[in-house]
Amino acid sequence: MSAERTALTTRVGIVGGGPAGLMLSHLLARAGIESVVVEKRDKDTIHATHRAGILEAGTVRMLTEEGVDGRVLTEGHEHEGTVLRFRGHSHRIDFQELVGESVWLYPQNEVFWDLAAARERDGGDVRWSVTDTEVLDLESDTPRIRFTDADGTPVEIRCEVLVGADGSQSICRRAIPREARTDHFIEYPFAWFGILTEAPPSAPELIYANSDHGFALISQRSDTVQRMYFQCDPDEDVEAWDDERIWDELQRRVDGPDGFRLQRGPIFDKTVLKFRSYVCEPLRHGNLFLVGDAGHTVPPTGAKGLNLAFCDVRVLAPALVAALRDGDDSGLAAYSATALERVWKAQNFSYWATNLMHVRRDENPFEQKRRYGEFAAVTGSVHGSAYFAESYTGWPDA
Repeated sequence: MSAERTALTTRVGIVGGGPAGLMLSHLLARAGIESVVVEKRDKDTIHATHRAGILEAGTVRMLTEEGVDGRVLTEGHEHEGTVLRFRGHSHRIDFQELVGESVWLYPQNEVFWDLAAARERDGGDVRWSVTDTEVLDLESDTPRIRFTDADGTPVEIRCEVLVGADGSQSICRRAIPREARTDHFIEYPFAWFGILTEAPPSAPELIYANSDHGFALISQRSDTVQRMYFQCDPDEDVEAWDDERIWDELQRRVDGPDGFRLQRGPIFDKTVLKFRSYVCEPLRHGNLFLVGDAGHTVPPTGAKGLNLAFCDVRVLAPALVAALRDGDDSGLAAYSATALERVWKAQNFSYWATNLMHVRRDENPFEQKRRYGEFAAVTGSVHGSAYFAESYTGWPDA
């Protein structure tokens, strides 16, 4: 005989305790709307998972102006530009000069940690390490979340609105009937070989490098730890690469007549990151709303993943407040279309930047030279550079 479920009621049930789910819960609490967040992982596991670390200006403003924490400003690094490097020649895109904005280097796992601390500080109800999560009655006025709490107690949450913020393998998205959603996606014929290394920074800003050998990204993490990637096959075996081979490969991707050299150090993390572009349309089904990777994913080239999730939250949070506090459902009715307008802009930029920077196995000389012409058009024109700068730092909200 199964154990009786503990019944809870709340206004908004949120599946997924990553940055998007926690930020939404935080914003709702500031407006007096209660919510419960359920997350299958524990806090330490999420905090230890290294993820992308470039934050748009709008994301930084959300963190600092909405009372989360100021660590992004004190421990993050402001980048006023980035470097595009083709065939060994570097061209800096000056964000401040072109569009008057910056981005911040601040790891996603630290964004998570700040938000988790803010929810704990403010008495937020976040259930970590839950299992057997399922969502039900999405088209009703009282959708439900069922799960087993960390202490083994079966729980059922009854809410007015359910939000899926549970990542690219979202159970919430999969609960939407296939006939009620359209899945748009493409897969890329390459991946990123990523490393974390104990070394000083090789450059003050990110370097996006294209060469005949493929793409490389020279990024940073802190004053003593750096993050770097190079293009590889999706089935690449990380164990086949020792430190010396990795450094030699990264160096040949950035070699040029200026003699630029990478700062080397011991490598303590190696991984192959596969990626694809995906969008679920619509982002709403009944009283279920999808945010972040639950509804769309992008390749990491354009640094849009976490930022796009926060953009979803910036649309959904005020719409939920208007509906649940003021009885105005117009924002919820418009949520999917409003969020998707930006999602598709970000998909376009990420797809374009990925194909600009990477080399395909079957390319012919025409395609290679055409890419260099495109790069010259971007870096040789203030308008081309401004498009890159605005897309990278983030478009103004509609």
